[in-house]
Amino acid sequence: MKLFLFVLLISFFPLFGFSQSESLDELKAELNKKADYDKDKENKILHLKAALAGTSDINKQFNLSVKLYDEYKSYQFDSAYVFAVKLQDQSRLLNDRPKAYFSKIKMAFILLSSGMFKETFESLKGIDVRELDANTKLEYYSLLTRAYYDVASYDNDKYYAPYYNKLANQYIDSAIALSPADSYDKIYLTGFKKLNNGKKDEAAVDFLDLLNHHQLTTHQYAIVASTLSNIYTNSAKRIDLLAKAAISDIKSSTKETVALLWLSQLLYKEGDNENVYLFLQEALKDAEFYGARQRKIQINTLLPIVASEKVNYIERENTRFQIFLAAILVLTGLVVWFAIALSKQLKNLKAKEVIIDEKNVQLERINEKLLEGTKIKEEYIGYFFNVISGYILQLEKLKRSIDTKLSIKKYDDIHLIIDKINIKEDRDKLFYTFDHVFIKIFPNFIDEFNSLFNKEDQIWPKEHEVLTTDLRIFALIRMGVSDTETIAKILEYSEKTIYVYKMRIKAKALIPGDQFDHRIMEIKAVDLQSKSS
Repeated sequence: MKLFLFVLLISFFPLFGFSQSESLDELKAELNKKADYDKDKENKILHLKAALAGTSDINKQFNLSVKLYDEYKSYQFDSAYVFAVKLQDQSRLLNDRPKAYFSKIKMAFILLSSGMFKETFESLKGIDVRELDANTKLEYYSLLTRAYYDVASYDNDKYYAPYYNKLANQYIDSAIALSPADSYDKIYLTGFKKLNNGKKDEAAVDFLDLLNHHQLTTHQYAIVASTLSNIYTNSAKRIDLLAKAAISDIKSSTKETVALLWLSQLLYKEGDNENVYLFLQEALKDAEFYGARQRKIQINTLLPIVASEKVNYIERENTRFQIFLAAILVLTGLVVWFAIALSKQLKNLKAKEVIIDEKNVQLERINEKLLEGTKIKEEYIGYFFNVISGYILQLEKLKRSIDTKLSIKKYDDIHLIIDKINIKEDRDKLFYTFDHVFIKIFPNFIDEFNSLFNKEDQIWPKEHEVLTTDLRIFALIRMGVSDTETIAKILEYSEKTIYVYKMRIKAKALIPGDQFDHRIMEIKAVDLQSKSS
C-alpha cells in the first residue's frame, strides 16, 4: 500500500517543480541577495542583545539568551557557543536543574553541528531525562538520534556501525513516541528512521507528505528537501531538490548546511564545472563563517580539483578560439603566419599544462598535510583540554581545602595536604597519556623508526612501556617540536642530555644524520596511510 502511495506521489511530484535549470538560476539570483538576508538576521540579533542588556531579571535573561542561541545555532558556532555557556551560567544562578539540563542539550547541538562527536556525548552526560519537559525530551532524543546515526555513518564498518545504528533506532523511537500526531517532528523522524534502515521508498512517502501537505518553515523545508535528495537516483530531481534546499538555507541565513556542498558534488559528477566552482566557493564561505571544520576540509579537498578543471576548460576554449582565428587568417592567405601562431599556442599550452600538473601535485601535498595536521590537532587538543580541566579541578579542591585549614588555623594540616601532591606520578601520567595518543595517531611509528637501524641497535619498549625516552624524543620531533630546549623542558632533562640522546641515536642509524630527521617526518599518520592504501 505504501509503495503504491509512493508511486502515486512521484507521478504528481512535478506539481512542485522539477526544472533543474530554473532552480539553479533561482539559486544564483538568491545568492546575490544573501547579504540582505544576513543583515535582517543581524538586526534581529541586535534587538535581542539590547533587550538582554536592558534587564537584570535572571529569568528574563535566560529566556532572551535562549532566543539569541536559537538565532545563532545554525548561523555562527562561536556566538552560539557563547550563549550556550550563558544559559548554563544563568541556570546555575537560578538553581534550576531542568534549565541546566536544557542548557547542556543546547551546547551538545552546536558541538555536534561543528563535528565534535566526543564533546557532544560528554555534554549530554549526567542528564536525568525524568526532569525534562516533553519538548526538551523530544529535543534530547532527537539529538542523540542524529549523533549516533552520524557516528555510524562516519565509522561505516561491520563492527561498530551496527551498534551505533541500533542505539540511534532506540532513541528515535523515543523521539517519535513524544512527537504530537501529524506534526513535522513525527513525520520527519518516522521517515528518517526508515531511510537509515534501508526503507527508502517508504521514507520518501513521509518526506513528500511533509513537502506537499504541511506548512513548513524555510529551515524545515531545507532539511526535508536535502534528506529526500538522498533517496532519488534521478540526477535532475536531486539537483532540483538540493537547489531549493540551498535557496531556503539562504533565506533563513543558515550557514550550518550541507545542501550547497551536496549540490556541488552532484553537479561535479554531471560535468557542470562553472556552477560547481561558484557554489563551492559559497559553501566554503558559509563553512568558514559558521566554523564547521570538517566541512571546510571536504570543500578544500574538492575546490582545487574543480579550479584546475576550470582552468583547463578556459585553456581549451582559448585554444579553439585561436584555431578559429587562424582558420580565418588561412582564408585570407596568411598561411605562414597561421603556422607560427599555432606553434606558439601549442608551446604555451604545454607549458601551462606542466604548470597545472605541478600545482596539482603541490595541492595534493598541502591537502595531505592539512588532513594530518587536523587529525593531530583534534586528538591533542581534546587530550590537553581533558588534562587541563582535571588539573583545574584539582587546584580548585586544593584551594578550598587550604582556605578551610587557614580559616581554622590548622597550619600543620596544610603541610600534610602539600605532601600528598606527587609531581612524579602526575608527570608519569602525562607521559603515559601522551604516548597512547601519539601511537593512536602514528600506529606504525615504532616499526618505521626501528627500520632505520640494524637489529642490534633497534629500540623497543619494554612490556610495561608504550614509548621509551629515546622514542619519545623523536615522537615530539614528529609532532613538530624540533627545538632542543623545548624538548628538554617537556621531558624534564637538560638540553645537553637531549642533545647527547639525539646524537647517540643518529650515530647508529643506517642513514646519514642530516637525512634522519627528514625520514622521521615522513612517517605517516593512520588516516593518511589508510587513504593511500
